[in-house]
Order: sequence, then C-alpha cells, then structure tokens
Amino acid sequence: MSADTQEVPQLELESVIGFNGQVFSGLIVHPDREHIIYPLGCTVIIKSLNNNKQEFLHGHTNNVSCVTVSRSGKYVASGQVTFMGFKADVIIWDYDRKDMYARLQLHKAKVEALAFSPNDLYLVSLGGQDDGSIVVWNVESREAICGSPASAHSAGHCLTVKFSNQSDDTFVSAGHGTLRVWELDLPNRKIRPTECQTGQLKRIVKCLEIPEDDSFFYCGTTSGDILKVNFRTKLLNCCGPVKEKFSKGVNAVQVLKTGDMLVGSGDGSFSLCRGANFKPVKKVQLEGGVTSIALRGQGHQFFAGTESSQIYRFNYTDFKEELVSTGHNHTVNDIAFPLGTSDLFATCSKNDIRVWHTDTSRELLRISVPNMTCHAVEFMSDGRSIISAWNDGKIRVFTPESGKLMLVINNAHSMGVTAISATSDCKKIVSGGGEGQVRVWEIGKDSHRLVEAMKEHKATISCIKIKRNNQECVTASSDGTCIIWDLVRFVRNQMVLANTLFRCVCYHPEEFQIITSGTDRKIEYWEVFDGSALRELEGSLSGSINGLEISQDGHHFITGGDDKLVKVWGYTEGEVTHIGVGHSGNITRVKICSNSRYIISTSADGAVLRWRYPHPVSEQNPH
Repeated sequence: MSADTQEVPQLELESVIGFNGQVFSGLIVHPDREHIIYPLGCTVIIKSLNNNKQEFLHGHTNNVSCVTVSRSGKYVASGQVTFMGFKADVIIWDYDRKDMYARLQLHKAKVEALAFSPNDLYLVSLGGQDDGSIVVWNVESREAICGSPASAHSAGHCLTVKFSNQSDDTFVSAGHGTLRVWELDLPNRKIRPTECQTGQLKRIVKCLEIPEDDSFFYCGTTSGDILKVNFRTKLLNCCGPVKEKFSKGVNAVQVLKTGDMLVGSGDGSFSLCRGANFKPVKKVQLEGGVTSIALRGQGHQFFAGTESSQIYRFNYTDFKEELVSTGHNHTVNDIAFPLGTSDLFATCSKNDIRVWHTDTSRELLRISVPNMTCHAVEFMSDGRSIISAWNDGKIRVFTPESGKLMLVINNAHSMGVTAISATSDCKKIVSGGGEGQVRVWEIGKDSHRLVEAMKEHKATISCIKIKRNNQECVTASSDGTCIIWDLVRFVRNQMVLANTLFRCVCYHPEEFQIITSGTDRKIEYWEVFDGSALRELEGSLSGSINGLEISQDGHHFITGGDDKLVKVWGYTEGEVTHIGVGHSGNITRVKICSNSRYIISTSADGAVLRWRYPHPVSEQNPH
C-alpha cells in the first residue's frame, strides 16, 4: 500500500463518543443556538442540539488545546499542542462551509488560548508556557499584525485571554501573577500592555469574564476567589468571599444578563451566585471538576463540561442538571458486542465498563470499580452476563441489565488479568494474565473452579479466541508466540513464532487459518493445522497494530493501531479497500458489529468512533 492514503476511499464516520473535558473553556454554544462545539483529540466536533447529528473539523496534527467562536458565528478557531521545538498551529474554520479558512503558525509547542475581537476583525492567540507570546492576527488577510511577550519577566506564564465586548482594540490577559489590559496600536503594528494593580494579592488566574458593558472584568483564581477589576482604571474593585472560597479553584465563570454569575470550580460544584460578594444561591455537584460553561442565547439555558468528559445541560429556572453527553476520560481497552445483535455494545476503561446504545451513542449502563482498570470485556453468548478482566487479578461477572456483580474470581492471575474469552455454551471462561499463564475456569450459577493452568507463554497474554466447537483456542502473547491449545486435553497443539509482541489474533470464520498482528506492523496469516506461515502483509507504516477483526463472511478484515487509521482489507487480495481518518489517539481495539453494519473503534484518548461498514455482506456463516 502506498504511503499516500488519499488514493483509497475513506470510511464514513457516523458518530463520535467523547469530549475532552481537560480543555478549559472547550465547550461553546454557537451563536445560532442550535449547535455546541467542543474538541476531542485532534478533531473539533460540531453537534446539533436538536437531533445530536455531528459534523467534524479535521486538520490538526495533534490534540486540540483550545477552541473559540467569533461573535457573528462566521468563524471557529482552534489551537493545538505539538512537540517541543515544533510549531503549534492555529486553524480558523469557516463555520458555514465546515472547512479550513486559514492555518496560522507562529507559536511553539502549544496554543494556550484564543479570542476573536467583537467584530471578527482580529484573532488574538496565546502561546503555552514554552512559547510565552501573544500574537494578534488579521482575520481577513490571515496574517499576523504584531506580537509581544505575554507577561513581564518577573511574572509567571499566561493562561487565558479575552477580548473586550465594545472595542476591537482592547483585550485582557491573565495567568500566574500576571493581569494585563492590552491596547492594539494598529498604525504602528504594536500592542501595548498596562499592568492591573492588585496590590498585595498574588493570584493565579484561570479564567476571565467580561460583562457586556465592559465596565469591569472578573478573574477566577486557583485560590478559589473571584477578583473584580475596573476596566478603565485597571484597579482591583473588590475580592470574592474570603470566608467561603470555591473549593479547588475557580475554573470557569459566566455572567448572565440578570447580573447573576455562574461559577464552575475544580471540585465539581457548579453555582449560581448573586450580589457583590458572589454568594452562591443555587448549587449542584457534578462529576469531575467543571472546566467549561457555555450559555445558549440569553442564558435561560446553559451547559457545563467537566474533566471526566461529561456535558450537562441546565435551565435557569429550575437549575437541575441533565446529563446530555458522556465519554471515557482514560484509554479504552476493549469493545464487545452481544451475540447476534448490534443494538448495543460495551467498552471498558479505567474505573468502569460502559454499555452504549449503538444508534444514538447514548450511555445505557455504567459499571464502576473505582481505581481499577478493566483490560478486557465480553458478553456471554446467552446474553445473561458480562465477563471482565481487571488489573487487580480478578475476573468479575456482571448482569448486563443492572450491572449487578454476580461472581468474582479472586487471584485469577498474579499480575493482573489481561485477556478473557468464554465458550459458546457459557460453561467455561479462558483467561490470560500478565505473568503469561492461560487458565481455564468452569463456571456454575454461583461457583467457579479452576480446571487447568497452561504455562508455556513467558509474557503478558494480549488476546484469546476460542473455536466455535469449544475444543480449541488460540492465545497471543507479547513474548512473540501465539499458541493453539487443545481445550480437551489442555496441551499445546501448535505454536507460531515471530519477532514481535503479538497484540491480536483472529480465527478466519472457516477456522483453518488464523491471522495475527502486533508491534512489528506486519499482518500474518498462519495455517492452524501445522502452524506454518502462509503470507505476510505490511499492515502499517508507523507504529504497532493493536486491533484486528475479521468479518463474518471472511471476505474482509479491519485493523487499527498507533498510526491512528482504521483500515479495511480484502482477506484474499491483502489490499486496503477503505481507510478511516478520525482518531487522534493510538487505536486500541476495532470491532465489526454482528450484522456488519458498523465498525466501532476505540483509542487511547478515550474516544469511541462508529463508522459505516463499507462492504455489502454476503451469505453469513451459520454461527
């Protein structure tokens, strides 16, 4: 396959589950009041509030670190992080056309914050800690007007910028011990800062809010208080409640038309505050620290985004939270579909297993095991239980409707359970561990018994697949071997060896061949009968292949890995037929749903993507 992915047809991306709640002020309601805009990995997502339809802005080469929208709604701007010594891009997007309007490159390593001037004339961008500069761009000419160091040498780095509401020539910047009001001097192509006098107060400002009339501006601090500064005199007017500070700092502030203020803090509390001392009159507790507040229209409705990748909706009158979007905020390790249905699927990550409705991407169930990581998950073929492998060495079995714990196998493996699979008669579970053992368990209603432990692998078991007749299974390990086991006599039938850490293995539906892949980027076909190598494909140009799945008709298979691409291959031709571009983290798993309508892929940044399966499905196998 050529390095140029443009020649291959693209997979159609239908839905993305996820939201990067670590980006401060990363959730925005578009001025049309019909869409919310937020980042996930290197993608900016535009989601309709009416029908949840999503559109995607692709163009960044690394994670999006900030996003903003112009007051007219004509432009969206986003900045990214990159590697030390490299330029971090700012992209201005044409909102109506949903494509790139300009790519701006001056900052190094990271773009910290962005703001449009009130009449869309200018965009101000703030570089991260390793860059430390503020640049003002002319939106129409797509060129930089001028730049300046963001803060004085004696102050720390700057964290946020905000334009005035009345003037295209004035904006505010704030951060570690720095608070400045800037004037743009266009004829001389300069920006001139005035330091705000805060007296003895030393604060780290995380967020800024400027009311419509520009009389004052408010600064949310890591100390948990809110500063109020006079825009004209640059003097501190008053300080937030000293007695009752916001726990874990103020991360987000919004002033409503009524004069009330919404405050989101690092401990997850979301407050409606009133009066000169910002006294909370209504307060709710959300999951994860609040990092974004976005108003819809006049502020009768608003949204809050949190660090744990949740988006909540509120109405001003009743101030009750409604969860509108959820996502994983850690690496997603595995995906599972119940046998014979594509309506729902499960994913597992750190702390939890989640069950999703496939068509609507809605979370139906969350099974939480705090501070533990689930490595693998599978539905039993009768649909009555979910089996899961955990890093504390336990196998946990849950009910799929309520998530109730049915059975725990303690000390199943000494170095964590890393892979798991169940026989089709639901009587046995085969598990693999970090120490390299493969164990077979007999499962009763409330009981379990270790039948056999097979000890030939020398390193972590990464994948287990069981043959349909339940008499044989194949295990892939990072010791460079895949072993085909006899599950009747519990001995090794065959072993295949390669100079790789195996990540995934699959039986062809006719079960005479297996295909494997791993860190050597090769996809290899092997004969089950004698373990001989049949063919080898170059699976990826960069990085290991972590996910592999064969379609039920055996004509195609899909792969995903560290090159962040989902690839669909012809099984016999060994050629790529389609490529999916959309992930920004390394892909961890790929799955084809039971009726071959969708492909689900997951990645290290917590994203779950749903793609349309591109091939017509021929006659299915009888299983």
